[in-house]
Amino acid sequence: MALSETQLTALRNLAAKKAGRPVDFINIADARALTEFGLAARSREGWEITAAGQAALAALPDGS
Repeated sequence: MALSETQLTALRNLAAKKAGRPVDFINIADARALTEFGLAARSREGWEITAAGQAALAALPDGS
């Protein structure tokens, strides 16, 4: 699976959100695409990164 730059940015923002850091706006279309890939999920609190999303970020060459 290849993520677009905007999807990757959204995934990084979701990881930062989970870590308790403030994040920029998360594009809904990108978040929905991440959900389809199993990398994010929608909850009452908004979009959240999944374990698969965290693993995908850790697998990147820069480990982000």
